[in-house]
Amino acid sequence: MANITASMVKELRVRTDAGMMDCKNALNECDGDMDAAVDWLRTKGLAKAAKKSSRVAAEGLVATAVDGAKGVIVEINSETDFVARNEIFQGMVGNVASISLSVDGDEAATRAANFTGTERTVDEEITEMVGTIGENMSFRRSAGLVVDGGVVASYIHNAVTGGMGKIAVLVGLKSTGDVAKLEALGKQVAMHVAATAPLAATEAELDQAVIERERQVLINEAKESGKPDNIIEKMVEGRIRKYLEEVVLTKQTFVIDGENTVEKALKLAESDVGAPIELIGFVRFAVGEGIEKEEEDFAAEVAAVAGN
Repeated sequence: MANITASMVKELRVRTDAGMMDCKNALNECDGDMDAAVDWLRTKGLAKAAKKSSRVAAEGLVATAVDGAKGVIVEINSETDFVARNEIFQGMVGNVASISLSVDGDEAATRAANFTGTERTVDEEITEMVGTIGENMSFRRSAGLVVDGGVVASYIHNAVTGGMGKIAVLVGLKSTGDVAKLEALGKQVAMHVAATAPLAATEAELDQAVIERERQVLINEAKESGKPDNIIEKMVEGRIRKYLEEVVLTKQTFVIDGENTVEKALKLAESDVGAPIELIGFVRFAVGEGIEKEEEDFAAEVAAVAGN
């Protein structure tokens, strides 16, 4: 039997984009013959990922996994929404979320972790799934939230099955109060975050560059009015306050009651929970956000096929 080296496995992986263990198995099956190993992988459907990797994967699912005061969100993309409704794909996404929970949502650690019941890593399992299901997929990101004394609550919007859907939110609340009531409150805040998509939990956490960019836009707009500088300054400061009310979670009007800010709603809830409440933070993932999707021109495609 040929001696299969790491460099041989790497070369085969580059040529086929198949998983490392699949490449090693192929070389063992083919006694080290590289071309035969490529054909073996193609026959098994494990080299399909390379052909499909150029396709934009902007659909898919986000999923949460929560254990008391710790939670994670993962996003795994596919080319079509149809695949997101595939039970095999959903099972894989759920497993990745559980694996990510064990490493506190660390993306690199999640990618490198063994996929449940296999000798493959999470990244390698997704590559294999491409061959199984037949369209491009990718593990896009993961994030975790941990609270030292309290709860992490989750909410899924447009859920397709338990714990996964199109928008996923985690909210961390620190408190020694009633856990059940705290979890219910956290879910309400998570629902609010899903609806409003704030940029930061508090003003202090908002990137100052974002504020300054908004301030400069407002200054330029105000100058067009021809008003004096002292009036412009007051106008801009008022608009900045309004802007912060729109993008900072604690300053937003709580959608659940429509009256109080989120900050005040949390304060009012303290008497019911039985202890002070501190908002630790939130994580919000929406499927495909920020991915530039290809726009298909069906007419042009037909014309090209027809030779026009």
